[in-house]
Amino acid sequence: MTRLLIIQPDPSDPIGPLGDWLTDAGAELDVRLQPDGGLPADLDGYQGVLCLGGGMAAEDDAKHPWLADVRRLLAKAAAKNLPTLGICLGGQLLAVATGGRVEEGPDGPEVGPHLVSKKDAAWTDPLFADLPLMQDVLQFHTDAITRLPPGAELLASSPRYAHQAYRLGRCVYGVQFHIETTPAVVESWAAEAPGEAKFARPGALEHDALVTVHADIEETWRPFAQRFVRLAAGELEPAAGSQRTLPLA
Repeated sequence: MTRLLIIQPDPSDPIGPLGDWLTDAGAELDVRLQPDGGLPADLDGYQGVLCLGGGMAAEDDAKHPWLADVRRLLAKAAAKNLPTLGICLGGQLLAVATGGRVEEGPDGPEVGPHLVSKKDAAWTDPLFADLPLMQDVLQFHTDAITRLPPGAELLASSPRYAHQAYRLGRCVYGVQFHIETTPAVVESWAAEAPGEAKFARPGALEHDALVTVHADIEETWRPFAQRFVRLAAGELEPAAGSQRTLPLA
């Protein structure tokens, strides 16, 4: 069994269908809801790490002091080249932990169903190569990764926010968007954050539109999740080694 550590920073963003895709592919999930669920002292016994999203900022340590522990653990995973996936806040935490920068998005919130496009490095990446050129994703963020960590490869981009997906080393990934949501989860976010929700395209957060886009997301990202499990299990060759170097943990 391929054991994955799942870090959940916020009750409002559970692992959802992504968890089903991972377990269907043979993974065993150890889900740790922060802060009460704690974090392991080290990553021994885990074949991979996944960090989900949340409503807090990646460096909001004053309100959420446990974020520093999450960043430290993600830095350890990156330094070990342990298969890792950070989603939205998780991708931002990973970026900060490894030398990148996260700030309030200069072009305002990015909310609702969107498309991101593959960059050149994605075509030879073990997780991204088989994705279509344009991928359906769900956006709901006000902060953005404004500078990638040193040595990171850009894998996906969009017109407003360029750093949509990246890889560090051979098998450490961060994405700015969501692939784990359900229509109900997105509707709850919209209800709780109406100021951000108004930035979505008209009708984009209506129930039927969300049902349609989540079906498209599953078609694209379920196989991605399966490939991540294969990568963590050692059944899928990681990306070719880069001449760039990872920051030390």
